[in-house]
Amino acid sequence: MQKVSLTALARQQADRAASAGGGHAAGTVYGGHEKVLRQTVIGMSQGASLAEHENPGEATVQVLHGRVRMIAGTQSWEARTGDLLIVPDTRHSLEALEDSAVLLTVAKLL
Repeated sequence: MQKVSLTALARQQADRAASAGGGHAAGTVYGGHEKVLRQTVIGMSQGASLAEHENPGEATVQVLHGRVRMIAGTQSWEARTGDLLIVPDTRHSLEALEDSAVLLTVAKLL
């Protein structure tokens, strides 16, 4: 059994994002390339974005703090602390509308 503080990890990644060149920083909480499930905390400074990319598998984005916008084609969804976004099965991007931290959960397609 292992316990992880998402609040502490969110704060840590948000602090790292503030000094990162692209305005975002990430760290794996659980899983990895050898696992089906992977969870990653991503800190993003206001105005930073994760450029459009493919969906790596079934995925969700839980907003730990802040406010973000996910964009896929002509559609967009805004989410704030406590909200859960279901990542669309298409190319998409994510931008921070304010300093934010999210938990990305991905179950890779087999």
